Amino acid sequence: MTPPFITPEDAEPHLDWLLLTEALAAGHRKPKAEIGDTFLYRAPDTLLSRAAWIDGLGSLVKTATVFPENTDLPAINGAVSLFDDKTGMLSAMLDFHLVTKWKTAGDSLLAAQRLARPDSRNILIVGAGTVGASLIDAFHIGFPDAHFHVWNRTTGRAEDLVASTPHASLAKDLGNAVQTADIIVSATMSKTPVIRGDWLQPGQHLNLIGAYRPDMREVDDLALTRSRVFTDSFDTTLDHIGEFKIPIEDGVINREDVIADYYQLDKFDRSTDGDVTLFKNGGGAHLDLMTCAHILERWQNAQ
Repeated sequence: MTPPFITPEDAEPHLDWLLLTEALAAGHRKPKAEIGDTFLYRAPDTLLSRAAWIDGLGSLVKTATVFPENTDLPAINGAVSLFDDKTGMLSAMLDFHLVTKWKTAGDSLLAAQRLARPDSRNILIVGAGTVGASLIDAFHIGFPDAHFHVWNRTTGRAEDLVASTPHASLAKDLGNAVQTADIIVSATMSKTPVIRGDWLQPGQHLNLIGAYRPDMREVDDLALTRSRVFTDSFDTTLDHIGEFKIPIEDGVINREDVIADYYQLDKFDRSTDGDVTLFKNGGGAHLDLMTCAHILERWQNAQ
């Protein structure tokens, strides 16, 4: 039997953001993933191959090309292969953008469910690209009473996203928008901080997605030192992404200042309502594997 190729049209009618976060949490109760990453660089471009194997769930290889200077074409492309845990046979090929959308936004939503105040009503999305749109979809389900504000370096892109989103408004000044938000979710490709720690207010949750290279970060040192800091995976962030790698090397924070990753989900909390919590979404093939296994199961159940 030929393994299926699962497209967004095949899968998305059967997917739910809250069920996905439950699947991600369950995946981290299984044996710890074996992961391996390969990064190749050419000026601003990146070829990233990520592999993962989780005993009892399966294995996966996901290859991504990141070409940030693409204009009329998507900046990120790739391919995803999911393999059976018992036989090693190909279980499915899945559309790269389908997997990336649900993994990335679901990863951040899982953290926000545990680290943001449950009464959060004002969510700021920093970055109006493809990821920004999926974040609104996911966080609207997780925080159904919230209103969204969108900020982007290029105002026109933020205006386009707001125009297509009934529960969103344009944020014209980033500093003011950060100060008045309950949850700030940042998905930019900036190499230098766009969010300043002196803008942060007690009780906020800061959720960072954009930085994925050693020379990239979205927040400054003060934002880190003012926050209770968490990540999805120590293995894919601490030594690999500038958000942590640079301030650790500079002595601003220590590795121990990152309190927990998803293998210690019971530690994901705020000690007081006034805490500022910060989560770094580093991704990783193990999260893609958990997402793909969930998508395949939901698709199979619908057949």
